[in-house]
Amino acid sequence: MGQFRMSILLVTHESSNAHVTPSGHPEKVDRLIPVIDGVRAASTEIVDLEAPAVDRSVLELVHAREYIDELADFCALGGGGLDPDTYVAPASFNAAMHAAGAGPAAVESLTGSDVNAGFVVVRPPGHHALRARAMGFCLFNNIAITAAYLRQRGDRVAIVDWDVHHGNGTQETFYGDPDVLYVSVHEFPLYPGTGWIGESGAGSGVGTTVNVPLPGGTTADSYLAAFARIVLPVLEEFSPDWILISNGYDAHRLDPLGGLLLESEHYGWLAKSISDLLPTRNVIAFLEGGYDLRALRESSTTTVDGLTGHVAEFDLPETVSGAAIRMVDLAIESLSPYWELR
Repeated sequence: MGQFRMSILLVTHESSNAHVTPSGHPEKVDRLIPVIDGVRAASTEIVDLEAPAVDRSVLELVHAREYIDELADFCALGGGGLDPDTYVAPASFNAAMHAAGAGPAAVESLTGSDVNAGFVVVRPPGHHALRARAMGFCLFNNIAITAAYLRQRGDRVAIVDWDVHHGNGTQETFYGDPDVLYVSVHEFPLYPGTGWIGESGAGSGVGTTVNVPLPGGTTADSYLAAFARIVLPVLEEFSPDWILISNGYDAHRLDPLGGLLLESEHYGWLAKSISDLLPTRNVIAFLEGGYDLRALRESSTTTVDGLTGHVAEFDLPETVSGAAIRMVDLAIESLSPYWELR
C-alpha cells in the first residue's frame, strides 16, 4: 500500500486563459476557476508550479514537426475552426505549448521531492490529439507527451483514463509500446467512436491497451466494480514506475456531454485506489474533460483528497449490475490471455 499523502503539486499557467473558444462552446475558460478553487479547498498543502513551454524536442516525441508548424501558423493568422469541435484563437498555440510542458515539469519537480502527487490544470486538454491532427477540443496530447518524456528516461508508465470519452490519441501513440500501459474506462458508444474491447495493442504492445467500454446509464457502483475487477489488477500486475491520470470529470452524473452516473466523491475513491498502488510519489493527474462547473469544483477537491490520503478507507464494490455486466465480462474474457483477472 502507498504511503499517507500530504501535499500536492498544482501546475498551472496563465496562458490557459487566453485559449478562447466560441460563445457556447463547452471547453471554455470558465472551467479552470472551479478546478483550481477545488484543488485549493482540499485538505492538504498546495505547492504551486508555473508550467513552462514544452521543449520542441519533447513535443516532437509525440507530434509531427509539420503539424506543429501548421498549427502555429494557423493561430498566428487569427485562428478559427480546425474541425467542427476544435477551435483556436491567436494565443492558443502559446497556451498549448505551456499545457504540453506542464507534465514534464511536474515530473522533474516531483522527482526526489517531498511533494506527494501532481495535479495539472491547464487548457487546452489533450487525450484526443493525434500525431498530426487536432480533435475533440485537443491540440497537443499533454499526457502522452509526459509519458513519452518518462519513457525517454527509461521509466515504465501506466496511463489511466477515466474521462467519459475514450482517449483515442493517447491509445494510438502507445499502441505498440510494451512499456506504456493505457487503460481507459469510458462510455460506449460515444465520441470519438473508438475504445472497443478488442482494441488491445499491436506487435510487442499487445495486451498493454486495456479498454473498458460501459453503456450510458452505468451506475457508480457498477463503474467502481469494473475499476476494481479490471483496472486495479492490471495496474498492479504491470507494476509501473509512474501512473498518469487522464482526469476528466465528464463521467459525473451532472455533466451535459456524458451519460455515466458518478458523483463527486467517487473521484476521491478512484484517486486513492490508484495512489495506494505506488509506494513512491509518482502520480500525476491531468485535467481533461468535464463541463459542469459545480461537478468540476467538487470532484477536484475529492481527487486531491484521494491522491493525498485524506479519503477514508473503503472497499470498492466488485458486483457489476445492469447493462454493464456484459461489457465487463467481455472485457475480462478478452484480456485474460494477457492479465490475471477473475
